[in-house]
Amino acid sequence: MLSTPLSDPRRRLLTVGLALIGTGVFWVLSLPLPFLFGPLFACLLAALAGAPLKGLGQVSVAARTILGVAVGASLTPEVVARVPQMAASVALIPLYVAVIGLVGVPFFRKIYKFDWATSWYAAMPGGLQDMVVFGQEAGGDVRALSLIHATRVLIIITVAPLILTLGFGVSLDNPIGAPAAELPLHEMAIMAAAALIGWKGGEKIGLFGASILGPMIVTGVLSLTDIIHYRPPTEAILVAQFMIGIGIGVCYVGVTLHEIRRDVSAGVIFVLMLAGLAALFTEVVVLLGLAPAVDGFIAFAPGGQAEMTMLAIIVGADLGYIIVHHLTRVLLVISGAPVVARLIRLRERQDRERDGEGEL
Repeated sequence: MLSTPLSDPRRRLLTVGLALIGTGVFWVLSLPLPFLFGPLFACLLAALAGAPLKGLGQVSVAARTILGVAVGASLTPEVVARVPQMAASVALIPLYVAVIGLVGVPFFRKIYKFDWATSWYAAMPGGLQDMVVFGQEAGGDVRALSLIHATRVLIIITVAPLILTLGFGVSLDNPIGAPAAELPLHEMAIMAAAALIGWKGGEKIGLFGASILGPMIVTGVLSLTDIIHYRPPTEAILVAQFMIGIGIGVCYVGVTLHEIRRDVSAGVIFVLMLAGLAALFTEVVVLLGLAPAVDGFIAFAPGGQAEMTMLAIIVGADLGYIIVHHLTRVLLVISGAPVVARLIRLRERQDRERDGEGEL
């Protein structure tokens, strides 16, 4: 007799329950970043074991607004005054993206035999959701893109803290914010309003990454006009970590052996290639005296914007420097998407015509 499939609410309840257990285990064992790694690995292992997990939808998206507010609150007049000093370092980002494309697209196209659209959007180091959406619009393989980018983010967010602690001697115990009890109620209310207005307003005007960029812009204006003086409370940042952990883990729900052999393995190999490129550009930035090693490492790490923002907050890095570089990278990738989509369609048409001629 077949068991009745769980409803979506029950699947979400199971997901949250497992994530809480994972958090508790990491906390009791004093493992690093329990609110991030606990739910991440609990959901990842459960997904690989076939558990019917379900993402939290708009709740997870809402949690990302916390990071947007955190970044916006860090945009002080002092940070803005330093933007011209970042110009030389930011100028390396277009070259960085171009090199990634030159290496990544042939890798996915020639070795793993993906179509042009999937190869391009699998190679681009943008946000997971953004690359999947643009890849779908261009006719790419949505499932493959999801697994490749989830694997990239999973490895980066897992390995980067180890590199920072073991390689750079950075502590993961830096204060991520003041407790809610110590923050003025009116400022927390303003931050909550900025998160909601920025998120929904950004979606309404078609802003990419609206859940992060919208709140960042609104809160940045409030910070620069001396209305906001604090980052979101510690509890809110921990909630964002928790949701990011769940979001990465549930990407592997329903994964098959074929997908592991092709999509996941492609993601693993490519992220190693990306790590080499990121290390090279970080070394250039550091040797030229454009940034300290930790800031340069996080700024050029090929992780998602949300994950790298979270990591910068955790280690107490220069959030302004890091977000300017990641925003530049994402802007380049997103703004080039329509052009690339047209080129991909042209290339695929040429391939079909050539194949047709070969059959004659």
